[in-house]
Amino acid sequence: MRLQNIITVVGAHAEGEVGRVITGGVLPPRGATMFERMVNMEQDIDGVRRMLLFDPRGSVNTAVNLVTPPIRPEAQIGMIVMESDYYVPMSGSNLICTVTVALETGMVPMTGDTTRVVVDTPAGLVEVLADTRGGRCNRIAFRNVPAFVMHRDATVDVPGLGVIGADVSYGGMIYVIVDAQALGLTLTRGEARTLVELGERIKAAAAVQLPSVHPENPGIHTINQTLFAGPLRRENGQLRSKNAVVVSPGRIDRCPCGTGTSARLALLHARGDLATGETLYHESILDTVFESRVVSEARAGDVPAVIPEVAGRAWLTGVSHYGVDPEDPFPEGYRLNDTWFG
Repeated sequence: MRLQNIITVVGAHAEGEVGRVITGGVLPPRGATMFERMVNMEQDIDGVRRMLLFDPRGSVNTAVNLVTPPIRPEAQIGMIVMESDYYVPMSGSNLICTVTVALETGMVPMTGDTTRVVVDTPAGLVEVLADTRGGRCNRIAFRNVPAFVMHRDATVDVPGLGVIGADVSYGGMIYVIVDAQALGLTLTRGEARTLVELGERIKAAAAVQLPSVHPENPGIHTINQTLFAGPLRRENGQLRSKNAVVVSPGRIDRCPCGTGTSARLALLHARGDLATGETLYHESILDTVFESRVVSEARAGDVPAVIPEVAGRAWLTGVSHYGVDPEDPFPEGYRLNDTWFG
């Protein structure tokens, strides 16, 4: 083979959402913190993201995660998440994929029936308890960074929709949360394209009209995802709700979305709709589920916050080696708006 710059990637998905994990071929970016590493990777070596995510090697429905040595001594690994349009401080589905890959490939040793892993992310430390009975990773439960409401009971004027109600909440990414039922949406698979089109318009309007900056890290700012929230309901004593998150440049998150679930937990708790310790079964457009709860109250700077816990499963899908032929006209890939909307 004439391939150069070989990168080893282990494929995985968390409850339907693809999260590939780089296990070799990329050195950690420079930086004194994981957030600095993320910023410097975007500035200095973004070609890795474009090569692995853009056509012809990747696709719009893929995210890629780089495992690095941690900065913080409490952690076993560091993680940088690369999505279609953004480097994001945290992602629940990508964390579930990354820790599952790290455990099942032996990058992090299993320690009996339960394995504790602390992950150093650009958003902060995330504690993971993995069910490792039988020598495999069966399930991941993670305690996320503090989640909190940034705008409550606000409105957004959206072109083509008019003025709609909206909330803004942070759970590792910043989400504008809107009532799906109020917009006539049921969050079924057949609505996926409609949700994408509406979600991108809502996000663009909300990002301008509802400025949002993290109180402890001004580098985390601006709404970058829309969460359509279905109604809360009780089934067999369980509190459940469906949701759909739109990921730019225009696709539906296939899983229930870990940081979106965290953001919604913070909003429900602030409204008094969810007690500390009460479980919310958060469903995706594919009807897969994250089990979630508020563990405790906290603060983010001077802002009231909560510590969310989210649990779900991931499955490995394969191992690949990617590289670039020196004569390939697309060494960093390309995007066309038939699939890469916008």
